[in-house]
Amino acid sequence: TRISCKDVPAETLYDVLHDTRYRKKWDSNMIETYDIGRLTVNADDVPAGKCPSPLKNRDFVTLRSWLPLGNDYMIINYSVKHPKYPPRKDFVRAVSLQTGYLIKANGDGACILYYLTQVDPRGSLPKWVVNRVSQFVAPKPDPIPSQHPKTCNGGAGSCAHSPAPLCPQAMKKIYKAGLKYPEWKRRHDPEYKPWVFPEQNTLPSVSLAELSVQHADSLENIDETGLPEEHLSTSDHEA
Repeated sequence: TRISCKDVPAETLYDVLHDTRYRKKWDSNMIETYDIGRLTVNADDVPAGKCPSPLKNRDFVTLRSWLPLGNDYMIINYSVKHPKYPPRKDFVRAVSLQTGYLIKANGDGACILYYLTQVDPRGSLPKWVVNRVSQFVAPKPDPIPSQHPKTCNGGAGSCAHSPAPLCPQAMKKIYKAGLKYPEWKRRHDPEYKPWVFPEQNTLPSVSLAELSVQHADSLENIDETGLPEEHLSTSDHEA
């Protein structure tokens, strides 16, 4: 899916997607996120996110990479296994097979954000949950730039056949967060951007040998098909 972001430069939206301190201000579905370590310009992190009640919350361990492309930017991630961060009892460990943002400059002070993902939430979900979630997460298909690799959408219900987990409302939240970010950043360590200035990164180094690709079939499959049908609560607070 994609969204046009008027009055938000590409570099600002790039900062918004990286700045974990700011994300706590605008993303009401994020419970916690932190960086584990760095592999040169790459980092693996653990975001834990809220799921609509009555579903169990999910978390990920991902290896994330980012790359400036002139006036455009790309951020991608996929799930990995880290020996010090096994699945937790209070979360369902979900799997990002491939997730990415492409931020393309679109004239003076504007950009277009593209989002593609293939995610396995792990777990057998009841049909009523899949049907209700699909009503608000299913985006209208948009053209994908030819230079950006295509992936299939995954998310709320099964690995490769369900709508993307970022719904249009969530994309709008990122856009609104981009509008408010410059003022917020001026009051919160304005010079601190380790995703732009690697010398500011003080995370411990992680050896690639410590990591391996996280395959979904090696994780416990949580059966939530017996959940009673009820109101599906969602969070969509403003930044």
